[in-house]
Order: sequence, then C-alpha cells, then structure tokens
Amino acid sequence: MLTKKQLLAAPAVLGLLVTMSPLMAATDDDSVTFNMVVSGGAKTCLPNAHATVRIEPGGPVETMEVTVQGLPPNTDFDFFVIQVPKAPFGVSWYQGDIQTDKNGRGHGHFVGRFSIETFAVAPGSAPAPVVFGGPFPNASSNPPFAPIQMYHLGLWFNSPVDAQAAGCAATVTPFNGEHNAGIQVLNTSNFPDDHGPLRQVNPSAPKP
Repeated sequence: MLTKKQLLAAPAVLGLLVTMSPLMAATDDDSVTFNMVVSGGAKTCLPNAHATVRIEPGGPVETMEVTVQGLPPNTDFDFFVIQVPKAPFGVSWYQGDIQTDKNGRGHGHFVGRFSIETFAVAPGSAPAPVVFGGPFPNASSNPPFAPIQMYHLGLWFNSPVDAQAAGCAATVTPFNGEHNAGIQVLNTSNFPDDHGPLRQVNPSAPKP
C-alpha cells in the first residue's frame, strides 16, 4: 500500500513524465517509433510536412516503415540514411523512393540494417564506375575513410521541377539515382547530430 507521502508525490512524477514528451517511443514488440520534421528549406512552402517512422528489429535485419503526409500529391521523393540531418549531410546512402497519393500521403517499406550498427566504411581507395554526369557527376574513385556511423534520415524531392511547382526553391541536389534531385523536405533534426534515432535501435541489447 502506498504511503501518504508517496500518494502526494505521484501527481508530480506523472506531470514530469507527460511534460518530457519523448521524441522516441518503445513498444512491447521491441519496435521503436519516432517522427521526422520539415527541413529548414521547406518550412515556408510545406509547413505541414511530417513523417512517422517505425523500426522493428528482425534478427539479422530491421524493417522500417515510413509514413509521410502534408506533401504535394502524386509526387516522387527520395529517402536516404544520412550521417547528419542537415547540410552538409556527411556520408549518405540512397535507401529508396516514396511516392505520394492524391492526398499528399505516402508510405515506404524498407528492409536493411537500421540500428546502432548502421555504418559505411572505405578501407582504401578503388576505381568507381562513372555512370551519371550532370550537375553532380560520378567520382572515378573513392576517398578512403574509417567506419562512420549513420543514424539520421532525410527525404528529398526527386525533381527540382516538382519542388518549384510546390512553391519551394528549385535548387538541384545529388539526392536521387541520377544525382539531379530537388531540395530536402523532411529530416530527423529533432535529434542531435551525433545521436540520430537509429542509434537508439539496438537489437543485440539484452531484454530487461
């Protein structure tokens, strides 16, 4: 039975928990859920853009479900795993595409390594295929670098023309398959640069 002192303290503790409003929520099935927020370059043209991400550990891989809304209808977007959420973005990995419906909503389903172990590494320099030119042509070799953890996510317009049609800047960026994408729309800048949301997914951690 709770003492009088414990009963008096309970509302204060509950109020603190409600006020903290965590950015990430864990569930009973070991999955985690968090939000992506509108990027700085899209705040004026797409102020209601939003995404919810759910990552479910599945042994050797994770399943990531991304649900977007508040975007232009019937438009293609490109989804990336990135080192930091805002420019200069750092090391970036093209994960896949998300297309919106007539209501500006879309869904992406991705299977891969989306956890504390997500990283890129280049032990040495090697020749690289030169396939695409344009404003951001392929490099013919890579610079060597030590393992770099990548814990953030970002979503870009597939085309600067689509971005301009939505009232956004028509800036060209390399964030699509042919390296002629539009601006970033959503990111995980609601998390610290060095502590992105994927860092919280640890499938090897012992269960409490």
